[in-house]
Amino acid sequence: MYEGAVQDLIDELGRLPGVGPKGAQRIAFHVLQADGIDVQRLADALIAVKEKVRYCERCFNVAEAALCRVCADPRRDPRSLCVVEEPKDVVAIERTREFKGTYHVLGGAISPIDGIGPNDLRFAELMTRLADGQVTEVIIATDPNLEGEATAAYLGRFLKGMDLRVTRLASGLPVGGDLEYADEVTLGRAFEGRTLIHV
Repeated sequence: MYEGAVQDLIDELGRLPGVGPKGAQRIAFHVLQADGIDVQRLADALIAVKEKVRYCERCFNVAEAALCRVCADPRRDPRSLCVVEEPKDVVAIERTREFKGTYHVLGGAISPIDGIGPNDLRFAELMTRLADGQVTEVIIATDPNLEGEATAAYLGRFLKGMDLRVTRLASGLPVGGDLEYADEVTLGRAFEGRTLIHV
């Protein structure tokens, strides 16, 4: 245990996802040794992201305007809608340059253990987007883990009976993995080989 501000910083850094006690300590001491200008830049970036960044009012991706750059792009195909868990998944898919449609970010995955059910995600907003009949294909691109599969199954049942082609990303993605860690080739192949969901 350290005293005062150093321990407070370690404690706050340790609350970040993926940062354990040793990592938090390393980062804290890096900040202590860093140039004051670098620390101020980091602080300014943290404050700016909280002040400027919001969620796109259409797809719920991160944005600094009312619409994210994907939704604001008139060249995107509005007939194809890719449903993902988090904004980081949009970035992963965009890196493949395979998908030319639009997105819908659910804001997580169904996880009863964590107390997250369908009502905690943006399914109602998805239905609102699908109501105008412009979308003809929904691509389910949730993570290939237990929660992602449960979310995909729920979404498949949710969309049953609608006049839509409902597909799921093909195999090639590791089971138990996250989309953000998949390389571009693997994710690109998964998009090319997506399969129709039969419900």
